[in-house]
Amino acid sequence: MRKLMPVLLLLASLLTSPSIGPGLAAPAANTLVYVADISDMISLDPAVAYEFSGVLVAQNVYDTLVAFEGENLTTLKPRLAQSWTIRDAGSAWNVTFKLRPGVKFSTGRPVTAEAVAFSIDRVIGLNKSPAFLFKDVAGLKEGDTRAVDSSTVEVTLPKTASPQAFLSVLTFTVGAVVDPEEAKAHESGGDRGEAWLRNHSAGTGPYMLERWDTESRAVLVANPNYWGTKPKIARVVIQHVPESSTQKFMVESGDADIAANITPEQAREIAGKGNVKVQKGRLLQLVYIGMNAKHPPLDKAKVREAIRSSIDYDGIVRSLLRGEARKVQTIIPEGLFGFNASAPFQANVAKAKALLREAGVPRGFAVDLMVPTGPAPGGVRWADIAAKVQSDLAKAGIKVTIKETAQAQLLNIYRAQKGQMVMILWGPDFPDPDGNATPFSDYGAKSIAWRNAYEDAAAAKLAKQAALEPDSAKRRVLYKQLTDRILHQGPYVILYQPTTRFALRKSVAGFVWNPMAFAEFRTVSK
Repeated sequence: MRKLMPVLLLLASLLTSPSIGPGLAAPAANTLVYVADISDMISLDPAVAYEFSGVLVAQNVYDTLVAFEGENLTTLKPRLAQSWTIRDAGSAWNVTFKLRPGVKFSTGRPVTAEAVAFSIDRVIGLNKSPAFLFKDVAGLKEGDTRAVDSSTVEVTLPKTASPQAFLSVLTFTVGAVVDPEEAKAHESGGDRGEAWLRNHSAGTGPYMLERWDTESRAVLVANPNYWGTKPKIARVVIQHVPESSTQKFMVESGDADIAANITPEQAREIAGKGNVKVQKGRLLQLVYIGMNAKHPPLDKAKVREAIRSSIDYDGIVRSLLRGEARKVQTIIPEGLFGFNASAPFQANVAKAKALLREAGVPRGFAVDLMVPTGPAPGGVRWADIAAKVQSDLAKAGIKVTIKETAQAQLLNIYRAQKGQMVMILWGPDFPDPDGNATPFSDYGAKSIAWRNAYEDAAAAKLAKQAALEPDSAKRRVLYKQLTDRILHQGPYVILYQPTTRFALRKSVAGFVWNPMAFAEFRTVSK
């Protein structure tokens, strides 16, 4: 999961900005001001950016071969590739793309198959944070992508990789196509142009990077060579404003058009005001409890089912989180291909007690629940959610001792299989169901199943079959079988899928949050 990398910044420097800040003139009609905490922005090179803010910029400056649009992460759309095919070549998968004709980089140079091969190899060769998506998930090495002719690209994947997952990976910033001539022209010490592309751009997206003022703002301007429908707004300013209260004030006063980090309380305050509106966005995170499947009596499937049957999920979502989440109980989040909407559990004390009797623990048992310190997704403290779970389980005779632990320490304990029950969250690194299915199902992957000492050969086999299945209909059936199995047999209590929220001026239209944590500004108007 991507993690923010905080950078110290004096808020005063923002408030005295000569162009944008609270109390100054409202943005011009052709300028969109988006305020957020962008302290994690360390590079705008798509082969390097793996933090939320860098990805936000790169997704607007570069195009990928294929894309998911808006909130839909289930249907691939053509971008630089107008078509693609997957062929079983016996010992490998061959994925072939036919490029859209007539596309130019912002530099004016044409997009070619050679440029695509250069861009993929560049990610692998630089080997920065997101490179594992090509190297580990797709099993690629330099040279596996080749230009068949000027408009045809062929990628050879090993049979151990999922072609569908590879296509999903291509929608992320690592799939961005970079002008190779521009990158080579600014190469320094064999860095393939990385130092220059940190704060410059050479893509085909609807915007170009005008400038990045480190620890202050990134400014995007419309790309005159853009191949698609021109952006509705010519200039986008992504302004660093770390305090949500300041963000809220800027939108209310008209100094900003969109605020990205509004708290649930602030959203409720805004709701009744005439000039501002609140819009929710999906996230792919799941907040869940992991149960150590080798710790008695959690090693019994019926005990785990009793725990799932004891919890008041509706109460958590509606009352505790005040609607800032969705009730999801399966391991693939809503929004991804393979999502299973089955949610059979709601507090049923009689059923839970019956399951405990069948499992041989009629009087219940005591168990520790580790939770992180601080706020959880959805705007409440982890400890408050834990207290609700503690109260619910007590009704079935299960005595829970809550142990608040700093997240770094908690993860160390959890990864060593030493937790009894652990409340934590998970979000996939790429928009494919295998980003959740393998971690939750396959003990050998040394991820979530490993942390919960959950060894289920049938589940691991289903996850692998689903990942490698090129036929979408068959793949969907396999994920349904897998998620149904883990829903009842696995060591997880999926509590909820959180949402996020934005404050927008009421004049703003066309803003859609992609659950992979970015928005395409080309569709926004005001």
